[in-house]
Amino acid sequence: MKKKRNLLIAGIVMSVACQSAQGVNPYLPLWEHIPDGEPYLFDDPDNPGKKRVYIYGSHDNRKTDYCGLDQVVWSASPDSLGVWRYDGVIFESKVGADGRLLNEGGIGDVLFAPDVAEVTLPDGKKEYYLYPNTQNGGRTTMIAKADRPDGPFKVCNWSGTNPHETVGVLQFDPAVFVDDDGRVYGYWGFMNSMAAELDPATMCTVKPGTEIITDMIPSFQQDSVFRFFEASSIRKIDGKYVFVYSRWSAPGEWGLKDTNYTLGYAYSDNPLGPWTYGGTIIDGRGRDTDADGKTIVTASPSGNTHGSILEINGQWWVFFHRQTGTQEYSRQAMVAPIDVNVTDDGRVVISEGEMTSEGFEINGLDPFKRYPAAIASHYTGPTPAYQDGQVMYSGPYIEPLYIENPDEVKDNAYDLSINYNPMVHITDGSTVGYKYFNFDGLEGEKNAKLLLDIIPTGFAGTIKVWASAPWKGEPKQIGEVKIEGEMPAEATEISVDLYGLDCLKGKHPLYLTFESPKKDEPICTLRYLEFVK
Repeated sequence: MKKKRNLLIAGIVMSVACQSAQGVNPYLPLWEHIPDGEPYLFDDPDNPGKKRVYIYGSHDNRKTDYCGLDQVVWSASPDSLGVWRYDGVIFESKVGADGRLLNEGGIGDVLFAPDVAEVTLPDGKKEYYLYPNTQNGGRTTMIAKADRPDGPFKVCNWSGTNPHETVGVLQFDPAVFVDDDGRVYGYWGFMNSMAAELDPATMCTVKPGTEIITDMIPSFQQDSVFRFFEASSIRKIDGKYVFVYSRWSAPGEWGLKDTNYTLGYAYSDNPLGPWTYGGTIIDGRGRDTDADGKTIVTASPSGNTHGSILEINGQWWVFFHRQTGTQEYSRQAMVAPIDVNVTDDGRVVISEGEMTSEGFEINGLDPFKRYPAAIASHYTGPTPAYQDGQVMYSGPYIEPLYIENPDEVKDNAYDLSINYNPMVHITDGSTVGYKYFNFDGLEGEKNAKLLLDIIPTGFAGTIKVWASAPWKGEPKQIGEVKIEGEMPAEATEISVDLYGLDCLKGKHPLYLTFESPKKDEPICTLRYLEFVK
């Protein structure tokens, strides 16, 4: 629904619909909720000789619980990672009259985090196997096959004796890897890490003469640094096998409460181990340090994550997800650049990625584009993130948005009139931050302004603008604006005069802090932001 917008700057007219936020985090449209993203670089079936990056994940569209009854795929050219294309539903979980999962009729199984494996046939053609991760009894081992990476996929491992069941060993959070020699390996597990060599004839059963390995790496319930929880993913890098997984951190690790909001990795010379623990690849809490060097949480304090790593045009990336809302059922796809190196002494060293708003725009956000507030990489409230062991949402959070039929908007997926999540419940003591903007175009500007599109709530307050973290060192304030208590509760654009831009060259974060005499009442909803000269 369109609302009246009061432009408080004369002569500035904005067109929300014509501008886009492609390439930033979350890199898929804000209305699309794809957690557990497994990234792959596969042949583009419609452009011989070309590749595309495909993202396979579960689909948070049930709103009150994890995942959904379908799985979709998005893809992008490796040379245009800011333009993601909706390729549609690749698999649906529907139960037919005979009890089997079919692509028509009925109500089906919830599909959790999937994986996809590519097999090259003797004639050079490719086959693709989807492991949709249904956890219903008798179908936990399901796989489906297609001759294109974008499907549609058809179940290929129905039991020959029971029409309601599938055969195989892969269960929760499956991951499948086809090695250079054609041998196939499967990984799965929840709180226990399982693995096996698979029969390439079935892609789902244990290879004859081999056995399932239990506790491939130790779980978080065991005395070990590995601390496996779930989310198996496997890659091969320069002859080394790299196992990416959701790691449950140890209580007190980094001085914080334990969580499964991190991705860790291990590496080996063999696909089934033994494994060496490598470290953390991403922490969804956005760890930082305060003025005293104490570790703090700057993003969603709790949640889960699942993803993997991929090299695209010489740059490595970690793909993962974050939470929105006040629950864990509206997760969004995120990405961060990382460094991956195999050392001369055989170690695999992966740098830890950072929670940012940049996404694929690693040179910093363009300040003169209009961005939805929901690309914020940092948002905290005035009280501790935990109270009596429970996560507290006393401050701002991203309000989820859903589009019921993506096919209707896929050609305008990033149109800001629909690509929109507001930042809500902004109270006194709240902070909302964006890492990072490229300030080169603002350096030395005497008349630069920051436009904030807000919906006031009727309570007076102050917004301060910072070009560094306001909680440590000597923070650099660059602006301030008042919100009057009598402002109408409708979409309103306010202008913040900026100063002190002379030395802001290159990348800097942008933080907004909020103050109000009404301590527990939301001051405003934040919708969009943009710099202007």
